[in-house]
Amino acid sequence: MKNIDKIKVTPSSSIKEALKIIDTGAIKIALVVDNEDKLVGTLTDGDIRRALLNGKTLEDTIENVYFKNPTTITKMTPKEEIISICTSKKMHQIPVLDEQKRVLDILMLDELLKPKIYSNRVILMLGGLGTRLRPLTENTPKPMLEIGGKPIVETIINRFKAQGFKNFVFCVNYKAEIIKKYFKDGKDFGINIEYVHENQRMGTAGALSLLQKKPNEPFFVMNGDLLTTVNFAYMLEYHLENRATATMGVREYEYQVPFGVVNSIGNEIQSIEEKPTYKFFVSAGIYILEPMALEYIPKDKFYDMPTLFEEIIKDKKSAISFPIKEYWCDIGRLEELQNAQEEYKRIFGE
Repeated sequence: MKNIDKIKVTPSSSIKEALKIIDTGAIKIALVVDNEDKLVGTLTDGDIRRALLNGKTLEDTIENVYFKNPTTITKMTPKEEIISICTSKKMHQIPVLDEQKRVLDILMLDELLKPKIYSNRVILMLGGLGTRLRPLTENTPKPMLEIGGKPIVETIINRFKAQGFKNFVFCVNYKAEIIKKYFKDGKDFGINIEYVHENQRMGTAGALSLLQKKPNEPFFVMNGDLLTTVNFAYMLEYHLENRATATMGVREYEYQVPFGVVNSIGNEIQSIEEKPTYKFFVSAGIYILEPMALEYIPKDKFYDMPTLFEEIIKDKKSAISFPIKEYWCDIGRLEELQNAQEEYKRIFGE
């Protein structure tokens, strides 16, 4: 995070004042804000030089000098998209705005291109039977079904790896030997893999009680049958900023009632809604937990993630939701598998 206030100017600032800010700052840009502190433009050394060539003096204001239509992003903009924007528009820095168009940060392309490495572990739940996908899963565990020419779980790994996450734990059960033979210790994929073997059905959280090395920092837990373009680094930052004990990725789900819904009091009809649509947030199968969350999970027993969140909430600890707007697909049925196959190249570009 840069000291943004030091590089702010207003439209009434003089060219001389703005030039001093640009020349003394490491970012080499000034942010032009209005009296409500909202970004209205940007100013660079090049803008000032062009103005001076056109007859402006150092005492003139920057009102007709600064660039009034800057490209900006939000905190939710994926890193890959930011790099693409900066590269295509030949930008070296780009402002990050909040919903009120106030500047939160300014990102530098050079910094974005430097790979950031996270030590946080990513725990993937890969032990399911994949019953709804039979006969495809009779000889292959669901996470190893191929989409886009590679196993589902390999795409998950690649997405995390591209964002700097290298330490993985695979919780395995059904046909675990197939997964282990393919990935081994992960070195061939540029990652580290540990394995946790479930000897019985453990639910979506129970296997966490079997971890040999307890995490000492926040860690991801994710179902191994999901494809998504969510920005995991931003999700982790969101978790940390909110000082949460547990964060759940959520998706908006719409359900349309196929009939007219009758609203009544007693036998008196008050209104009729024709095929109304209801919206809910549902779990997306991606979580971030603090190490202390493991204390709620019973040893070597079936335990689901919703139960864990309920216990955390009951204990008055912070459990928050992270809305996922990006592409997300749960490969639970043949129809979803086929859809993912058709969308894969467009979504992941591979």
